[in-house]
Amino acid sequence: MAYIKGISYWLPEKIESVSKLVEEFPEWDAEKIIRKVGVSSRHIAGKNETAGDLAEKAARKLFAEYAISPREIDFVMLCTQSPDYFLPSTACLLQHRLGIPTTAGAFDYDLGCSGCIYGLALAKGLISSGTANNVLLLTAETYSKYLHHSDKSNRSIFGDGAAACLISAEGEAEIGNFVLGTDGKGAEYLIVRSGAARMREKTGYATTDEEGHTKHDDYLYMNGGAIFNFTLDAVPKMRQQVLQKNCMEANEIDLYVFHQANKFMLDTLRKVCVIDKDRFYVDLSTTGNTVSSSVFIALKECMDTKRIQKGMNVMIAGFGVGLSWGGTILKF
Repeated sequence: MAYIKGISYWLPEKIESVSKLVEEFPEWDAEKIIRKVGVSSRHIAGKNETAGDLAEKAARKLFAEYAISPREIDFVMLCTQSPDYFLPSTACLLQHRLGIPTTAGAFDYDLGCSGCIYGLALAKGLISSGTANNVLLLTAETYSKYLHHSDKSNRSIFGDGAAACLISAEGEAEIGNFVLGTDGKGAEYLIVRSGAARMREKTGYATTDEEGHTKHDDYLYMNGGAIFNFTLDAVPKMRQQVLQKNCMEANEIDLYVFHQANKFMLDTLRKVCVIDKDRFYVDLSTTGNTVSSSVFIALKECMDTKRIQKGMNVMIAGFGVGLSWGGTILKF
């Protein structure tokens, strides 16, 4: 068995409010945007602040909060789509910067909103196989660096941040069985086209999609309608599969903590899945959509405020870029 032993998170100092965005886009109604999206402000990484920097701070906070020595860590995983370099893996840099032994394994994996779920599945496998005893799972993203200044829609949603989670053979929450999925034919729905090997140089090219949104090759593009439809199709099915995989009934789940995409999507998901409001977590008002860190941030908040208590069963799920999705049960 594998358990979550502790969770911490770190957010950049700079804060950008929706009210500030309205100064740039006066045609917007700030209150309307906040009501629909559920985000009043987000934390934004500094010009020279990287995902690796945020992950390091989250890890150090975890070590301090839970009295963990870096010498205890024998595996490091970092989920990020904004690594410090193409190579080496940012996880290797963090092993050195954090003082983790050189006997530890370390690697990055490139995944977005389902990333923490995939990471937990990998960590559980490492623990269960005896390959590792204490896995440091880090999630960190600086999507703000991929957003065009005129992209008011995505700028109102995405925030930067990082989380750190320790997975061990004992701890606060037992990690259940997983359901994971991938549908690569939807890759174009959430993409940054240029910069990597397929399109190394920036093109400066832009077109307009069917929703009237500008698609820049050199910046993040999200087809909101397609992502919304994918989520409503994949997540309710995944929820049922997670219950079946863990031999549980819906009434045994005390709380659902899903990827904090945006309030409208989460409210719609809750209604489609017929889940009571008091059993469904929604709060991204001051963080925004922090991609792979959102579930860990939400779990930490629920743990600190005692919304999650001993004896509770919590379903967690992530879904988005890839397209990909994943879910499991945490037994506290």
